[in-house]
Amino acid sequence: WGTDEKAIIAVLGHRNAAQRRQIRHVYEEIYQEDLIKRLESELSGHFEKAVYRWILDPPDRDAVLANVELKKSGNKHHVIVEISCTKNPEELLAIRRAYHARYKRSLEEEVAYHTKGDTRRLLVALVSAFRYYGEEINTTLAKSEAKKLHEAIKDKKFGNEDVIRILSTRSIAQLQATFNCYREQEGTSITKNLPKDSSDEYIAMLRMAVRCLKDPKKYFEKVLRRSIEGIGTDEDALTRVIVTRAEKDLKEIKELYHKRNNVPLDKAVDKETSGDYKDMLLTLLGNEV
Repeated sequence: WGTDEKAIIAVLGHRNAAQRRQIRHVYEEIYQEDLIKRLESELSGHFEKAVYRWILDPPDRDAVLANVELKKSGNKHHVIVEISCTKNPEELLAIRRAYHARYKRSLEEEVAYHTKGDTRRLLVALVSAFRYYGEEINTTLAKSEAKKLHEAIKDKKFGNEDVIRILSTRSIAQLQATFNCYREQEGTSITKNLPKDSSDEYIAMLRMAVRCLKDPKKYFEKVLRRSIEGIGTDEDALTRVIVTRAEKDLKEIKELYHKRNNVPLDKAVDKETSGDYKDMLLTLLGNEV
């Protein structure tokens, strides 16, 4: 009677994506039922959401995260920006394929339907991107495009065609060079020159895109900090970052969190969460629970 949540955490929390996929496959062969659906029916709350998102293949998980966000009312599209700006080209292509297979519509189509104006132009361009992923850069181009970005920001033409084109087509290495040139030319970073806490949806998405492209670890550390600090906990954001970065750069994000907040991330999570949900997150953070 009942579900052994500790066993679920012990098994799934210590398996990588390939192993989790194999477990799902063998489970279905033996029991003739989908393990994911069985877990959904047996678990509940934030724990169920964390387990569900963890057991999915990464591209499928991101497709689900994108769909959930697009269905929400309001103008926040953090997940679309995160997915578009922190994945390599092959990963983003796999997410688009997973979205198409699961929902019978393209991710680009869905983003276009749920957004408008400059926000639509930016997000569709970002989610459609297939960037060069090498390390080669063009210094002359970086200087030229840093100047174009500065002029657009100075003139408050944030929706300028060049701004969207540069952010959605250039490689990460090229963008890093452009952002460095911007700092050298202007004496400050591009994010410092973009309006903060703007009520304008497009400017908020633009700022987020720049932060993700510029330094994804720093961006995710801030998402974690904001999910924990203050009154109440943003479990959706907390779960999303830990689950999606666990097999990527979570170790470095943890180190950055500790350095910036003078408290280990696992201690902060331990304080702000409880029960099986807490144990699942701490396991993904590398703790034995």
